[in-house]
Amino acid sequence: ADMTHLQAGLSPETIEKARLELNENPDILHQDIQQVRDMIITRPDIGFLRTDDAFILRFLRARKFHQTEAFRLLAQYFQYRQLNLDMFKNFKADDPGIKRALTDGFPGVLENRDHCGRKILLLFAANWDQSRNSFIDILRAILLSLEVLIEDQELQINGFILIIDWSNFSFKQASKLTPSILKLAIEGLQDSFPARFGGVHFVNQPWYIHALYTLIKPFLKDKTRKRIFLHGNNLNSLHQLIHPECLPSEFGGTLPPYDMGTWARTLLGPDYSDENEYTHTSYNAMHVKHASSNLEREASPKPMKRSQSVVEAGTLKHEDAGESENTQPLLALD
Repeated sequence: ADMTHLQAGLSPETIEKARLELNENPDILHQDIQQVRDMIITRPDIGFLRTDDAFILRFLRARKFHQTEAFRLLAQYFQYRQLNLDMFKNFKADDPGIKRALTDGFPGVLENRDHCGRKILLLFAANWDQSRNSFIDILRAILLSLEVLIEDQELQINGFILIIDWSNFSFKQASKLTPSILKLAIEGLQDSFPARFGGVHFVNQPWYIHALYTLIKPFLKDKTRKRIFLHGNNLNSLHQLIHPECLPSEFGGTLPPYDMGTWARTLLGPDYSDENEYTHTSYNAMHVKHASSNLEREASPKPMKRSQSVVEAGTLKHEDAGESENTQPLLALD
């Protein structure tokens, strides 16, 4: 069967790129997809909640059409969701925690792609108000954003770039980044999501973020490690990999400063700042089972606390009640 409709809407250049870089062959797409689908019976412990052609295709693309690797990623994808049910409960843009993270600019998503057609995601670490957003909610907002973006076939083929700006990120904020939540983030992004990450760029990282990176390195695959670039305050080395005309002024680029609400407005519609219930209709709550969970902490949104003194007064203590209680903050070691 001719499966070219699976490539519908792709430019000839992108189809050629998929052939060269990903070993994508339009004539046997259907067989490739079916061979991955046939492996599902080998994992009866996992609920594969979506198995249509277009869905399986993104996993093949993310693993350059190695069927076994693509299947392993597909299994991981659903297993991660199965093991972290509370993270995927009410997994949509209007969930209070996700909405708060999106509104605060986690993640930022640039409108224009880079010179390789990759989508650029931005994280301004210092904007993380820990009395307002749990790390888990920020991770959920990033995963939901990727879930929406990966519907775009061009991005399945071209991939993503992540730039993390650590300017003014305090030691106190960093001390909240425990090994267990960092591991959760790495598992969710590196091992369980069907996207190609062309690079993760650290900019203006202080010494303690460098120390943190050294500690998480063992969890990273070689392939991932090669794609993490620590630029410090050397924007020239960033510009050699991502052209200034693709970047906002915060990164020495020629575009205007990034407006934190851009992506939230895209996902939530024009009235994104409106606190009323809003349903993003074009994106149903995905294919995640609505399992009740004993972690109901998401149900009561935390009051907004902006003043530094309140934060100093210890509102951070019970922040991530969902994490295992015995996790030592990483940087207590220093």
